[in-house]
Amino acid sequence: MPQASMKSDTDIKLPLSFILYALVALVLSQIVLFISNDALLASQFRVPDIWMGAHFLLLGWAVMIVMGAMYQLVPVAFLTPIWNQAFGYVQFIVTALGITVFSILLGTKPDMAIYGGIVAITGILMFIFQMAKTILHQEKKNTLTYFVLGAITCFFLTIIAGFLLAWNLAFGGIGEHKTILYTHILLGIAGWFTLLIFGFSYKLVPMFSLSHGFSMKNAKPAFFAYVLGLVVLISSLWLSFPYSQFIGWLLLLVGFSLFVRDIKEILDKRIKKKLDKPFSFSLLAIVNGLVIHGIAFLLSSVGITNINIWSWLLFLYVMSWIMFSIFGYLFKIVPFLWWTHKYSSQVGKMKVPMLKEMINEKVSVYIFILFIIGVVGLPVSALLQLGILVFMFQGVLVLASIAYVSSIVCVLFV
Repeated sequence: MPQASMKSDTDIKLPLSFILYALVALVLSQIVLFISNDALLASQFRVPDIWMGAHFLLLGWAVMIVMGAMYQLVPVAFLTPIWNQAFGYVQFIVTALGITVFSILLGTKPDMAIYGGIVAITGILMFIFQMAKTILHQEKKNTLTYFVLGAITCFFLTIIAGFLLAWNLAFGGIGEHKTILYTHILLGIAGWFTLLIFGFSYKLVPMFSLSHGFSMKNAKPAFFAYVLGLVVLISSLWLSFPYSQFIGWLLLLVGFSLFVRDIKEILDKRIKKKLDKPFSFSLLAIVNGLVIHGIAFLLSSVGITNINIWSWLLFLYVMSWIMFSIFGYLFKIVPFLWWTHKYSSQVGKMKVPMLKEMINEKVSVYIFILFIIGVVGLPVSALLQLGILVFMFQGVLVLASIAYVSSIVCVLFV
């Protein structure tokens, strides 16, 4: 069974600690944004309540999920054990405490948020150190190495930019705040998350689709095109030179397109003709990401700079590409982790549930439909200034998040 290749020697309690915290943060983020629906209606994203919701979503949910998944998947992908699992538990406590305090202070006392940020940054630096020590022990480097090390580098630069932003809120006086903010967003969203999803998709897509004989010939060109696009685009924020933004967005689109071509080849060579519903949701996320890159390139080409349009495009990028990817993959990963932990040693000795019985895929379809409705409806309603619909669609996202979390938690009681 190809899913068995996801098994590692990592104590399951370590990745699950991150995942369970992240599930709570996901619901909190959507509740905070629901309470702040008036700011969403006005497309006001640079206000304390939205900062709090966004950081519970991106740090509390997405980053913590990624950390937990990497503690499980890195030993599998790189064929090397986690450097120090005890250190991982300490890192979890520090990071969870820091993210919680930082996010709450952003929404209540932004000028004090730097103190929570310092704790969060300490935890993140501990994670980066852990992963670097682990990955550098890999004997033979592969394509995934480039993506993961590139993503971790972007993550490190993201938290530096984030610290500068928090410093400016507390004390002021460091550089152009808006330029640092845009750099922070690009490095975190397009750098850290996207490069990481690229890398692990090359591992997970063949696994979940039972694919063999694919080439991955576009992987390195995709990596270098995307990273170069990031460098050019971020440089354009700090230095003014002709056509820099156009070139940056073009390179990002080229890099993403090359990644999509490889994923298409992998799926074309699959043995499993009927794909699982959660996995199909992750594939939909890839299509979403490509479309949004194309829209961003077109907007930059014709010189559209309307901040509301770009803000909601960023929302769609975060939700329909990054979050949808995580939602779909996690629906596959958690059941496997729990089944392996609880039942793998009992196979052949007693009757155990099948892996597909660990989670209700029919229910997952309805949950994913709710997410799609909320994610599409919210920006459309806000841009059309339909307040009652903004309220309703953000409410849909709250309900979808609660249903999603409940489905994942129920796996642990099977």
